[in-house]
This record gives sequence, structure tokens and C-alpha cells, in this order.
Amino acid sequence: MRTNIIIDDLLMANILKVTGVKTKREAVEMGLKTLLMLKQQEAIKAFKGKLTWQDDFDKMKFDYYSGRIQRLDRLF
Repeated sequence: MRTNIIIDDLLMANILKVTGVKTKREAVEMGLKTLLMLKQQEAIKAFKGKLTWQDDFDKMKFDYYSGRIQRLDRLF
């Protein structure tokens, strides 16, 4: 989408310097993606304390490592 926006020159200069991006477009896209990611993380935080664990972590850990060892055995 093409749009024209007015951005503070000093702010843009600092963003370009700090991030290392080459263009204003890259800086704006990076900012928008970062904002979106932060908002999505906030939405995930809403689940804190509301979800329950329904599996045995020790069994999962054992299955993971034993499966990993079995896969390595097949290589040799």
C-alpha cells in the first residue's frame, strides 16, 4: 500500500542509525512489524494463569532424549 506520512526528521535519522536499515521504508516496515509483534505478545499474555498443563513433563523429556538417542543410533 502506498501512502505519504510525515515523520520527525531527527527520529528517522536516529532510527536509521540505530537499526542499520538503509531506507526510510525499511525503517517504517520494521517499526510496524515490531509493533504488531508486541501487540500479539500482549494478547498471548492474557492467557497467563488460565491454561493448564495436561501432560507429564518428565515423560516428555525422557521421550525426547530417548528418541534422539535412537535417531543417532540409526546413523552409525
